[in-house]
Amino acid sequence: MIKDELTYKVIGCSMNVHNVLGNGFQEVIYQRCLAIELSKAGLEFEREKEQIIYYKSFEVGTRRVDFVVENKIIVELKALTSLEDVHLAQAKNYLTAYNFPIGLLINFGSISLEYKLVFNKLFNSVNSKNSGQF
Repeated sequence: MIKDELTYKVIGCSMNVHNVLGNGFQEVIYQRCLAIELSKAGLEFEREKEQIIYYKSFEVGTRRVDFVVENKIIVELKALTSLEDVHLAQAKNYLTAYNFPIGLLINFGSISLEYKLVFNKLFNSVNSKNSGQF
């Protein structure tokens, strides 16, 4: 499955959730509903996947990303009135921490569903020969 097809499916599942629920719920509600939609779409995923964060080879903590879909993209959810640069930075940090080339930042909190495709610049420059696998 190519990345465009996969991100298209995840965005479609997210739109299904937003069309039913609208905005105004807590993030965890959207996360649970998206898990249902991803399952219905036949996509494999891990929810709240934990990753160790290192600083100069020292373990300094852990973070959890909302979804890893098909072991190819990271999906980070928000339920805010609007996305800010800090949310985009968080999604980019997850890409680096999890060593993924691409991710989706999806916001259910606005009147219309918002999503941003996020790329890991380090992955593309360091692992450019692997970028064809999507």
